[in-house]
Amino acid sequence: MEHQEYKKHYSLGDYYKALLLLYKGIKYLKRNRKSELIDQAFIERIMLSVTEVNGCALCSYAHTSMALKQGFEQEEIESFLTGNDAYVVPSEAKAILFAQHYADTGGYVDPLAYNALIEEYGEDKSHIILAAIKMMMVGNMVGIPMSAFQSRLKGKPYKNSSIFYEIIMMLSSIIFIPVSLIHSLFYTKNIRFATP
Repeated sequence: MEHQEYKKHYSLGDYYKALLLLYKGIKYLKRNRKSELIDQAFIERIMLSVTEVNGCALCSYAHTSMALKQGFEQEEIESFLTGNDAYVVPSEAKAILFAQHYADTGGYVDPLAYNALIEEYGEDKSHIILAAIKMMMVGNMVGIPMSAFQSRLKGKPYKNSSIFYEIIMMLSSIIFIPVSLIHSLFYTKNIRFATP
């Protein structure tokens, strides 16, 4: 019996590029843990928004658990995971919309959209927002095939998936993470956003 389809379907190339894009942003997330320039609830809402666009069941489950521990109400979490804006805090709206746009385009955003983010939140907060988005994108790119694989093991394979794709995407991390980390040290292009 076939199950749902992928909401978003990423390739090995997409995953590798997402890892390259992520590494430069990790330092902003680390600094934010100490400074709390952006509170963790805001970061969690950004991540829930990205996960909603990408449709990662595994990440939805994990981030629902994290959000509940942070004191989110179940209705608020469900709102973000269904794309409803009922619980979007007005001061966070531009960041949430940018996060959804980034996920929807796979990172191929217009730099003007990022400039609008900077105008709203300033450079430091915008770096943190972008880093949180990139972190969730990488998590989703691994979590989506893992979700499909778990569903396959339960006898409900995704319609537009194969066991080969699911296993290759999951195992690629073994090679991609160290190789892309080294690559990022020498990668001189502006890797703030994905480029075609």
